[in-house]
Amino acid sequence: MDAREQVVLLNEAGVPIGTALKHEVHHRQTPLHLAFSCHVIDAAGRLLVTRRALGKQAWPGVWTNSFCGHPSPGEEMADAVRRRARQELSVELDDLAEVLPDFRYRALDASGIVENEICPVFRATIVGEPRPDPNEVCEHVWAEPGRIHAAAQLTPWAFSPWFVMQLAQLEQRCAA
Repeated sequence: MDAREQVVLLNEAGVPIGTALKHEVHHRQTPLHLAFSCHVIDAAGRLLVTRRALGKQAWPGVWTNSFCGHPSPGEEMADAVRRRARQELSVELDDLAEVLPDFRYRALDASGIVENEICPVFRATIVGEPRPDPNEVCEHVWAEPGRIHAAAQLTPWAFSPWFVMQLAQLEQRCAA
């Protein structure tokens, strides 16, 4: 992680109120800030699921969505998602679409670290295979979305809390 990387701080209404260094934000009293998640699918409709590197500060070793990140101050969200896809997975994205624009969550890691984010969720497709940064991802698999939904419902502790919540919200939207 770049020690100079900044995140956008938000008030409860989701309005930007300042910035802070990323490495100083994620702790036991994490302020609300802006982030994003992305679910990557391949040409066959399979979902890329990644396992967070064991060296990650929060939720090490759990399975999660394809990748997450934070937009830099002044950076367009779509640009931030594409940047992070290149950094974390060494891929370019096609058909980037926002699928849960109002996703927000707060979650407590076993170590006491809190995630507190307004975190729009995107879906995108890629051509080719990802080459994950080992500092970010220790494993990855392509899986049928229905199987991932079922696994997250049966064993939510094996997945990041935000991914479990995102899957439930996406399933509700599809059912409606």
